[in-house]
Amino acid sequence: MKQHAAIDLHIHTTVSDGTEPPEVVLGRVKAKSLKLFSVTDHDAIKGCQIMQELLRPEDPQFICGVEFSCKDEQGQYHIMGYNYDPMAASMQQIIQLGHSYRMKKVKARLDFLKERFHIEFPDFELEHLYSLDNPGKPHIGNLMVKYGYVKTKEEAFKYYMDKISFRNEYVRPEEAIMGILNGGGIPVLAHPSYGSGEQLIIGEEMDRRLRRLMDFGLQGVEAFYSGFTPSLQAEMLAFAEKYDLFVTAGSDYHGTNKPVILGETNLSSDTPIPDGLLRFLEKVGFQARTL
Repeated sequence: MKQHAAIDLHIHTTVSDGTEPPEVVLGRVKAKSLKLFSVTDHDAIKGCQIMQELLRPEDPQFICGVEFSCKDEQGQYHIMGYNYDPMAASMQQIIQLGHSYRMKKVKARLDFLKERFHIEFPDFELEHLYSLDNPGKPHIGNLMVKYGYVKTKEEAFKYYMDKISFRNEYVRPEEAIMGILNGGGIPVLAHPSYGSGEQLIIGEEMDRRLRRLMDFGLQGVEAFYSGFTPSLQAEMLAFAEKYDLFVTAGSDYHGTNKPVILGETNLSSDTPIPDGLLRFLEKVGFQARTL
């Protein structure tokens, strides 16, 4: 059985669309014997700040993370930020921008469901939804399942919520990258091969996308990812080598909201560590030999 390396740099908590609070995530990280991990909530850094308060000297090494949901005229991107200063003004500004867009979209989706499909939820459910740090499509999808409108969250997305689109209600990739850089962080493209919906980005299209994002200041790619096939992983590692990019490894753990196991990043402990990952680990002060 393949033994996964002891790092996971893509984890979500209840601060965004994960189902476990930071303290539970920390317990799972220790149970998995991870040595380096990051919380990367969508458009939010509160989970990282809570985790920093929970950590003790004997706990695994932690680096602050974030995942910005970005979009522009050429597509959709998820831009990760690592090892930034949470108090930096640039990070605070981009977090507030992302949160404002997210809340507008929650209201628009609820209004759309009510007007188009006559789907409504009790007031106490709506109050709870709006009280969350960063509510989004998964939370609404879970409500639709709970009240019998659909059988699965994926059905809620495909047949209902994806029928409404938002042209300008997104952080642009250059805004996210600049905010991360100005906060002293490292901007990385999450699960690079996956675009909007079932879109798969490979080959020349991926090459153009990477060069464009690098012009904005992108520094790395998530080449080891739980959802990647061996061919997608190999392609991203080749691009990282070609463009001298950092490499990261993440599971995209969401608790019960996604069928992904914490720590399973497709980076095997017996796989030679690529130069891009070694340089990333050195940059964040982690000794790669301890993997």
